[in-house]
Amino acid sequence: MRKSGILLHPTSLPGEWGIGDLGHWAYRFADFLAQSGQQLWQILPLGLPGVGNSPYQAYSSIAGNPLLISLQKLVDEGWLSPEDLKNAPLFHDSAVDYDTVLPFKRTLLGKAAAAFSRHESGPLREEFLRFCSDEDPWLNPFAEFAALKKANAGAAWADWNPKIRADAGDVFEHKFMQFEFFRQWKALKQYCNDLGIEIVGDIPIFVAHDSADVWANPGLFDLDSDGNPRVVAGVPPDYFSKTGQRWGNPLYRWDEMERTGYRWWICRLKSMLETVDIMRLDHFRGFEKYYEIPAGCKTAEEGRWVKGPGDRFFKALQSALGKLPFIAEDLGFITPEVYALRDRWELPGMRILQFAFENESPDNPNKPYNFIRNCVVYTGTHDNDTTRGWFSAKGLSVEERAERERALEYMGSDLKDAVWGFIRLALASPADMAILPMQDVLDLGSEARMNTPSTTGKNWRWRMREDQLQPGLSSRLRGLNRLYGRLPA
Repeated sequence: MRKSGILLHPTSLPGEWGIGDLGHWAYRFADFLAQSGQQLWQILPLGLPGVGNSPYQAYSSIAGNPLLISLQKLVDEGWLSPEDLKNAPLFHDSAVDYDTVLPFKRTLLGKAAAAFSRHESGPLREEFLRFCSDEDPWLNPFAEFAALKKANAGAAWADWNPKIRADAGDVFEHKFMQFEFFRQWKALKQYCNDLGIEIVGDIPIFVAHDSADVWANPGLFDLDSDGNPRVVAGVPPDYFSKTGQRWGNPLYRWDEMERTGYRWWICRLKSMLETVDIMRLDHFRGFEKYYEIPAGCKTAEEGRWVKGPGDRFFKALQSALGKLPFIAEDLGFITPEVYALRDRWELPGMRILQFAFENESPDNPNKPYNFIRNCVVYTGTHDNDTTRGWFSAKGLSVEERAERERALEYMGSDLKDAVWGFIRLALASPADMAILPMQDVLDLGSEARMNTPSTTGKNWRWRMREDQLQPGLSSRLRGLNRLYGRLPA
């Protein structure tokens, strides 16, 4: 049962075209995981990011991100020519410049779709038609939504001109991109599974307002007569933000979800289970109680907790899907009722070492000596600073400096070896699963942070350079996995 893994979103992989993709370096990374004795590869949501390039604000809860499609694979398949790649812009090798990457890749993906549209017969065309038929419940609404969004100059769907119709060519293009994304992703997943590596996905509890999900199913969301949210999701002030986090997602009408047998959720999760092996259920506490913020409020300081669907929801999921392969993201302000819901469904929760030393209380559940086996330990998450950045941060308060000193004292370590001290703590702990952000394996500072909650502009951009994936790292990780009983059988 003891396993370890690495958290690295595919956009953070190295590669030539400005953003990580599902090509050569994805397979190289899978090989690195296997050589390191890892059995888990955790990723962030795979959808096409919307506002702020956040994968948690995607245009669809099921559709994949076309920016992850490997252009080289499209050349290999004959939908692009080698010459198409020769006039690429000069890309940054350690950060994603979305303003440059997006138009470059979308132009080439459109060209590939046009080439494929002229290919009217053969096994691949038949595979495409089967894909369109099998995935029609979500694929057709998404492709129409994306085409209409383009026709309305990118406006949010609530502001669309009702007289504008979707262009059939644009609808086809989006279906082709989804077809190609899932072909490439499932080939990569199979490669990982054959190496003994499971994919840990991430399913956001909420969806973006400007998404195909809300546009196609407005009755399932708490909207006003104009299609805009009456209340929005978030969390009150906490560790990450003094004014709370106002995510802005519309909230569900859980009574309507229950009336329909949670059909929308079941469809979503069935699709997810075809692309990952385990799912991190983001903001698990929202299923017990969720925080409701009036849509007109600019921060999350004003709001209230509202009863969620609880056991009825998980009972319906289990009836439809069998045993639930979830990790419960149970961070933040958590009540005994949330823990009880998690434990009734035997879901592993999360433990974060950066939260283990906030005080000297022996009851802190993030302290390694308090871990139970059925949990997942992280040095930090995508929302935390890197461990090097956390230890080396400037301008810390007296309390924050004491927190770092307690961590070093606990490990019997100094600042120089603090990051690998945390890695040892995670791997040596009783937790069945231990997952390390790749930035910590590389011992990188705050410049490599993936996301800072309640901020925009610089998030979701970090990329690993080609020269950073060194054999020495693989040997070091494998040695620790052997030492702490986490190597594959």
